[in-house]
Amino acid sequence: MPRLVVAGHEPGQHQRLSLRAALGQASFDEQDVEALLHRGKGSRRGCYKIVMELRGDRVVLRPLAEADVPRIVELGADPEVSRWWRGLTHEHVLGKARGEDAGVAVFAIVADGEVAGMIQHYEETDEEYRHAGIDLFLGAPYHDRGLGTDAVRTMARHLIDDLGHRRLVIDPAAHNERAIRCYEKVGFTRVGVMREYWLDADGVWRDGLLLDLLADELS
Repeated sequence: MPRLVVAGHEPGQHQRLSLRAALGQASFDEQDVEALLHRGKGSRRGCYKIVMELRGDRVVLRPLAEADVPRIVELGADPEVSRWWRGLTHEHVLGKARGEDAGVAVFAIVADGEVAGMIQHYEETDEEYRHAGIDLFLGAPYHDRGLGTDAVRTMARHLIDDLGHRRLVIDPAAHNERAIRCYEKVGFTRVGVMREYWLDADGVWRDGLLLDLLADELS
């Protein structure tokens, strides 16, 4: 269960119900919401701030902060990362940290106290097609240590248990075998190849691979 910390004035019943409605997460019990008084100098009123940490066996996923931007850009500049996820510029990552990437919730992947990568999810909310998708990367020094598997499993569990999704998708490059093995360990199944799905740094259209996972398949 993720931990929610709410910074602001002590909420009454109406504010609590509004907060839950905004989160869309009825599965959070009362004890999972802590009301903390947090006033800056000169402030005459409190404000609510949601801080959600998702804890796996080996990683912690926490909302991406502006202070994380230089580290994410540094990791993303490594050819082992940029070959799969282009465009991790300071401006782009800063926009994510500020919540400007509409419809996407972005988290830092933290391992042993270090920012090791980034993971995000998006949701299709149409009830006829409702599902969620995941994207992520780990910096090259953190590859082949089981951290990616734990990060994906932790996020998948949150999307299923807390946000109520029954189906998740992920779509790596069709030749990114390391990523595909990672996702299959969590329970994702290969659905099919998406031909000429993404444009690589050399201007070549490459195939993608669609994988999905149903709630009872999470391992």
